[in-house]
Amino acid sequence: DLLLGWDTDQFNTDLRELTLAMLSILRAGGLGSGGFNFDAKLRRPSIDLADLFHAHLGGMDAFALAFKLARRILADGKFEQFVQERYASYDTGFGREIETGRASFRQLEKLVLTKLGEPTPKSGRQEYLENLLFSYLHG
Repeated sequence: DLLLGWDTDQFNTDLRELTLAMLSILRAGGLGSGGFNFDAKLRRPSIDLADLFHAHLGGMDAFALAFKLARRILADGKFEQFVQERYASYDTGFGREIETGRASFRQLEKLVLTKLGEPTPKSGRQEYLENLLFSYLHG
């Protein structure tokens, strides 16, 4: 039960959570020479050796499937394209100056006060992205 507290040391079988974690790991270049801490315990009412067996299998299978899904998501490129388009203004002009650390807060303030004014809201399209992730998890 995820609501019991942070230190339950349960085997993670939440495919959504694991897939998002695997995406971050793969985007960062993988684990290198590291690995996963698989030091987990059974839930309190699980006391049989068979429970330990199923917990390990379920955890390993969930990690493996999440890895495969994350690779598929990256290969498809829809999330990466969305992020690239959303933050395209950081690839040129003053956005690039911000991203590379060459813009000061004084310059940013002046730009906002003299040229930009209030930003025009733009949808983050969270529902689309959640449904896109759902299509990989259940598609």
